[in-house]
Amino acid sequence: MHNASPADLVFTGGPVHTADAARSRATTVAVRGERIVAVGHDDVRALIGPRTDVVDLRGRLLIPGFQDAHVHPVGAGVELGRCDLSGAVTTDEYRRLIHSYAATHRDMPWITGGGWSMEAFPGGTPDRHLLDEIVPDRPVYLVNRDHHGAWANSRALKLAGVTADTVDPSDGRIERDSRGEPTGMLQEGAMGLVARLVPAPTLAELTAGLLRAQEVLHSYGVTAWQDALLGSHAGMDDPAPAYAAAAREGRLTGRVRGALWWDRARGLEQIPELLDRRQELTMGPLLRSWTVKIMQDGIVENHTAALLAPYLTSCGCASDNSGLSFIDPKELATYVTRLDAEGFQVHFHALGDRAVREALNAVEAARHANGWTDTRPHLAHLQVVHPDDIPRFRRLGATANIQALWAAHEPQMDELTIPFLGPERSELQYPFGDLLHSGATLAAGSDWPVSSPDPLAALHVAVNRQLPGSSSAVFWLRQRIDLASALAAYTAGSAYVNHLDDTGTITEGNMADLVVLDRDVFDRPPSDIAQARVLQTFVGGRRVHAAADA
Repeated sequence: MHNASPADLVFTGGPVHTADAARSRATTVAVRGERIVAVGHDDVRALIGPRTDVVDLRGRLLIPGFQDAHVHPVGAGVELGRCDLSGAVTTDEYRRLIHSYAATHRDMPWITGGGWSMEAFPGGTPDRHLLDEIVPDRPVYLVNRDHHGAWANSRALKLAGVTADTVDPSDGRIERDSRGEPTGMLQEGAMGLVARLVPAPTLAELTAGLLRAQEVLHSYGVTAWQDALLGSHAGMDDPAPAYAAAAREGRLTGRVRGALWWDRARGLEQIPELLDRRQELTMGPLLRSWTVKIMQDGIVENHTAALLAPYLTSCGCASDNSGLSFIDPKELATYVTRLDAEGFQVHFHALGDRAVREALNAVEAARHANGWTDTRPHLAHLQVVHPDDIPRFRRLGATANIQALWAAHEPQMDELTIPFLGPERSELQYPFGDLLHSGATLAAGSDWPVSSPDPLAALHVAVNRQLPGSSSAVFWLRQRIDLASALAAYTAGSAYVNHLDDTGTITEGNMADLVVLDRDVFDRPPSDIAQARVLQTFVGGRRVHAAADA
């Protein structure tokens, strides 16, 4: 039945969730070299030889490796080495962490880092005066958790020349007090006013950040990912040199697909540069950069996500603001059509229902102009989707790239989002169930460092529509999806988006990108999904992570 030569690696004692179309199960998997050579039951054990590495699953679940379809690992890794506020949620905690970091890094000319949560401050906007008290002698620039805003102290604003007379950029906003003075909160494109002065990390720092992040991702069972921003934007430094260095030195162990940043201040003239970068950043089997990332809007919390109807004010009345489309919709269709013709996949940031529609319209224009090519466009985030646009994902072959951890009640949702969307529009948020039932292809990602890179936590929320351990109400019950579908999105769905067609399922001939969990999550209540842990992670049959108790 199978090639008689012994396997290099055999997993046995199942269960094995293959994530194939039939959602079939096995108990034994054999690997030779980088690839799976047999999937089955006791018959596969015949491939165990004297030198075969045998992993006894002892009833623990083997699944395909997770693939994160939207993540920023290098920035996340660098931030972990700076003033990291991501583990805190209150103003007092931020004060303590910033003071401690500044005191232990007296040689740093700038205090940088981030990860703070908007719900810790009234209206989601902190004030420069608090930073002035903590660090009066140096400029401070701290991005928030979602990386669509930054908090700066007075010294940083003065160095950047940001005053009451500074005009808001077209793609951002300077928050101001009643006198028109900048408060220290910079939204979207306004971040660049200060970010341009922040000392850039060295290549060594970027590479160290990548390797730190790669270790974290492997520990969560992530074997491949799409870096959603290769380029420089809003103070985020271009991670491409770190990937190139790691690939050259053989230190890259995950499969990486890079999304080249589309500079929204420019137009078609940047395409030759993107073509050159595509070639430069395609290095061997692990690093390929055939995607272009277009950010079409902002986020709901700061009212920059593009909506079909205006945001509500705090009194529940319609405002005069419907958010920002960063690229004119007609120009967007032209750009996407040209990129598609050049063989680029387009990866859209689209949160609001207007941005989602504009992105789908651009995909439709490309389909009409170029025919149906295998570029596999995908739309990430999809916070508010108009019901009329749900079936268009299937019809246009546009993948829905979901960040499931966001689909739950928590302070940022309940205090900064739902009141300004209103009840009807709030029910359109994160429509995973509707997308799945419409026949759309689902992929999944974390957007780390915006939120946790743990796929099991994301699966938990996709299935339960509640955060792990939360007793809050279910966040729109009908949008829950089943565990097998959620897992398929984080494995086979993301593999499809990444053009990694020989990964994502446990199938004979596929790459041996595999994960051992500490339990069979299908055999436990859905409320327990997030309690599962990754014990071992393999990329191409090579063990890249092992927990202490593996």
